[in-house]
Amino acid sequence: MWYLLPEHRNEFSKPFGTLYKDFNKVLDKLQGKILCSVGDIVTKNLITEGIIPDIAIIDGFTRRAPVTDKFVIGSRLINVKNPAGTLTQELLDAILDGINSPPVLICVDGEEDLAVIPLVIKSKEGTIILYGQPGEGVVLRVVDEGAKIRARQLFDLFESSK
Repeated sequence: MWYLLPEHRNEFSKPFGTLYKDFNKVLDKLQGKILCSVGDIVTKNLITEGIIPDIAIIDGFTRRAPVTDKFVIGSRLINVKNPAGTLTQELLDAILDGINSPPVLICVDGEEDLAVIPLVIKSKEGTIILYGQPGEGVVLRVVDEGAKIRARQLFDLFESSK
């Protein structure tokens, strides 16, 4: 398990991609792309628009309030544990499984917010990752070499419990 040290949390409060205040502005950018969503609201909004992500990662909460929507994405569901402020091997394995065999819905017991980092590291270039920026909108991150370098730098801010 990897823990995010408190002194590095501010690094994760800035959007890791392009912030859109209006969700509808991202829709025309998704056609024909491998798509990953992180967060219940982003995933719900995509499904409402008839767009099924290749990988969706949810935790059943938004801003600490339960989300009652039920999601169906393909036929695969992976349940993992991932406490707040961490990245577990279980979550990392589920992400890699999803990348290798989409579509998949990964349901996290804990918190899914930091899953963007390993998604960027492991996804193919050109993949689009969407996640919510609380109170601000949705962030769109196109995976490219620059994104992978930055994601590795962010991952290096975690400490291993090994």
